[in-house]
Amino acid sequence: MPDRCEVLPGDSVVARRGGGLLWVDAPGSPALVAALHACLGVAGPGADRVLAAVAGQVSRLADGPASFALVLADTTGGSASGVALWSGKGQPAVDGVPVSGQAADGCTLAAGFSLGQTLYVGPGQSAAAMPPGVALDLVEGTVPGSGALLQHAAAASSAAVAPPVSSLPSGESFTAGSDAGFGSSARGAAPAQAPATGGEQTAFWRPEPPAAPVLRFDDGMVVTVDEDLVLGRRPDGHDLVTSGNARPVPIADTQNVLSSAHAAIQRAGREVSLTDLGSLNGTHVAGPEATEWTQLEPGVPHPLADGDRLLLGWTVITFEQTPE
Repeated sequence: MPDRCEVLPGDSVVARRGGGLLWVDAPGSPALVAALHACLGVAGPGADRVLAAVAGQVSRLADGPASFALVLADTTGGSASGVALWSGKGQPAVDGVPVSGQAADGCTLAAGFSLGQTLYVGPGQSAAAMPPGVALDLVEGTVPGSGALLQHAAAASSAAVAPPVSSLPSGESFTAGSDAGFGSSARGAAPAQAPATGGEQTAFWRPEPPAAPVLRFDDGMVVTVDEDLVLGRRPDGHDLVTSGNARPVPIADTQNVLSSAHAAIQRAGREVSLTDLGSLNGTHVAGPEATEWTQLEPGVPHPLADGDRLLLGWTVITFEQTPE
C-alpha cells in the first residue's frame, strides 16, 4: 500500500482496513467494539448516514464508559475525504488539527473533510511524532494500541480505494451484531443490493468473511492470524519481526510476567502452531474441555485446533478457526 499506519502499542484497540482507521476503548463492551470494527467495511458518499445510525446504537451497546474514534476514507470519484464518528476521549485529527463535527446521539459526527497528509485516531490530539522503536506498522487488521497515525506517501488521494459500493435499502438502519467479536460474519448484515442506476451510490454494510483464524483475548480484543505473529510485551525487536517474517502483537503487561518476545504463532496453509520463544514464565495450552494447563517445551511447535486456549503470563487467549 502507498501509505503507512504507525500504531503506538497500548491497552485499547486499533484497527485498519483500507484507508479507514479505528481506535476504541470500550471495557466490558465487545459488542460495541465489534460493531465499530465492522463499520470499516462501509464506503461511499452515504457513509455519514450509516454512521449516524450507528451513533443511535452506542448508548445501547456501550456497557460502562466507552471512548472511540472511527474514520472512514471516501475515495469515490477521485476525491479523498473522510467521514468520522467519535465519542468520549476519542478524537480524529488531520495534519495535527482535530476534526470538528456536529452532535449525533451523544456522539460527534463529521463528514466531507479532507484527509490531508496525516490522519490520526486516538485519545486527544496526536503526538508530534511516534517514539522510534516503539510504534509498529499496521497494514491491515486489528492490534492493541493507544492510537494510530496514517501517513500518506503522496497526495491524500493515494489512500486505498474503497470496495465497490452498493445501495443501502431504503429506510433500513444499521443494527449492531452480537458479542461474537470482529471475525464473525453473522452481524445482522444488510443484504447487498444492486448499485443505483442514477445519482450517487451510497454506503453499504458488508463485513469481510472470516477466512483466517483469529486469536480472541480475554479482554475482548481479537487479532487475525493472517500471517506469522510474535506475541509478548515488546515483540517488535524479535528476529522474526525485524526480518519481516512475522508481525508483532504487543500485549499489555502491568505485572511484568510476560517476556519481551514470549511466543510465536506460525502458519503453514491452514495449519497453525504455537511455539514458546524461551519465555521466563512459560507458555501453556489447554483444549476446549481441558481442566489443566500443559506447559510447552521452548522451541517446539505445538499444533493448534479450534477452541484451544493459550496462557501467556496472566493473559488467556482462545484460538478460533472456522471449518473448511
